[in-house]
Amino acid sequence: MENLKQHPIIQQYIAWNRFGDLLGMDFEVESKGHVLYRMTISENHLATPFTAHGGSIAALIDAALGVACLSQVCEELKVVSTMNLMISYLNPARKTDALTADARVIKSGKRILFAETTVSNQEGELVATASASMNAYPVSKISEKVF
Repeated sequence: MENLKQHPIIQQYIAWNRFGDLLGMDFEVESKGHVLYRMTISENHLATPFTAHGGSIAALIDAALGVACLSQVCEELKVVSTMNLMISYLNPARKTDALTADARVIKSGKRILFAETTVSNQEGELVATASASMNAYPVSKISEKVF
């Protein structure tokens, strides 16, 4: 499939992902296993009057890594879940910062995928880096209504 964002499994992820809507996140699938996930820091993301809560950035990271892995396995009719997530926060994200998580699968096995991401602001300043391992399993384990 040329545009993986249109794949029925990814479209179902979008429909179910209320948390992503709450945080104002959106993404583009650049290619199989490569996703750009975006979020602009608003009042709702703040832990102090000026800087984002680390949990909001962690949510962006987990979503980006998850969809990168999902785009890798959706054509096999699989979905993914996070097994391990490791984050390094490098700089604060400030109110109105437009963050981009650039996530890529670095290794894909039959069931386990490994992915990495960087999160940068609109100035190209690195905010965080992260890596994750994800479990891939048949979509039928979560729903028979995807297709």
